[in-house]
Amino acid sequence: MNDHDWFGAAVRQPTSELRRRSGDLAAFAEIREVVRANGQERGVRSLQMRNAHGLEIEVLIDRAFDIGDVRYRGVPVSWRSGNGYRHPALHEVEAEDGLAWLRTLDGFLVSGGLDHALFGGEYDASHYHYPPKQTVRHGLHGRLSSLPARLLSVDEAWEENGGVLRVIGEVVQATSFGEHLRLRRTIEVDVHGSGFRIDDEVTNLGFERTPHMFLYHINIGWPVVDEGSEFCGAVEEHLWKSDSVDEQGAPFDRLIAPERHFVEQVWEHRLSASETGSHRVALIRRDGEFGVELEWDAAGMPHFFEWQNLREGQYGVGLEPSTHHVSGEAAAREDGSMIWLEHGDSRSYRTAVTLLDGPQATAAARSRVQSISGKEATA
Repeated sequence: MNDHDWFGAAVRQPTSELRRRSGDLAAFAEIREVVRANGQERGVRSLQMRNAHGLEIEVLIDRAFDIGDVRYRGVPVSWRSGNGYRHPALHEVEAEDGLAWLRTLDGFLVSGGLDHALFGGEYDASHYHYPPKQTVRHGLHGRLSSLPARLLSVDEAWEENGGVLRVIGEVVQATSFGEHLRLRRTIEVDVHGSGFRIDDEVTNLGFERTPHMFLYHINIGWPVVDEGSEFCGAVEEHLWKSDSVDEQGAPFDRLIAPERHFVEQVWEHRLSASETGSHRVALIRRDGEFGVELEWDAAGMPHFFEWQNLREGQYGVGLEPSTHHVSGEAAAREDGSMIWLEHGDSRSYRTAVTLLDGPQATAAARSRVQSISGKEATA
């Protein structure tokens, strides 16, 4: 792969020149609406966004407007678990003692929320003022990922020098005498470039004070995830790590090869923020030929988890910005860090994803991360 290949240079000419060379600009970039038609994915609507430089992302309308497959110039980026993008009608949110969410875990982005994320449990629900509902029970990472979205708009906004592909959808998570939250999500892909942006706004449409937690489970697979691949981040310290870290000893910053019966390792890293108030991390192959860089607003999601699932057949890494510490909802309610939304309150989140193609791109990403002030991580 090469950032300056002949096609990339040719397609950057003005749009008026591209029109002279093709009867349809979809030859270069487009958004295609698709409905899956087989197996447990039958009926799942998606939007396939493809730009002029070989970036392809799949927005799963019926899976919370999350992101399924991501490819760059034919190279897979997203992690695939084997679950598939099953239709929400097949999902039982309350099953398996709250762990049924693991059956929806597949693809590049699986969102947790909107009123709960992290591990589940039973929590006080008196703020909803409905006597028969004294408590509410949540499973792992909440209900959001199994809710269908409503597609609001699809826009191929060509300009004379490029343009943007843009889709907007919304997901409403609601129940009578409970939460009534709306996620409005905008996903943009530039006609020219190797990245995309996710803009989210969560609003309380209800009239009761409602808790809000939000998490992005951004999942990356082979060939970005491979033996020797490097995690880059301005890590100040490790706030928490799973017991499996000490038992298995795989480091947080350099990946090991797939291992039989590997038990997931999770780290919560305290990251330094840049001068512009953003967090930035990257995952880069050992040979420096390819990688993924994330940048997001540190104020919106101040916490960050690194999920290492290095088991054979499940080999992948999750990069997870979060509104809350790993200790979860009970601790957040107790220590006052829970986010409560009154009627009409909104919170916004913005994340940028860049695919790093070639040694110059990965070196530049490493330099951007290292330029953020931070001290060496301590266990």
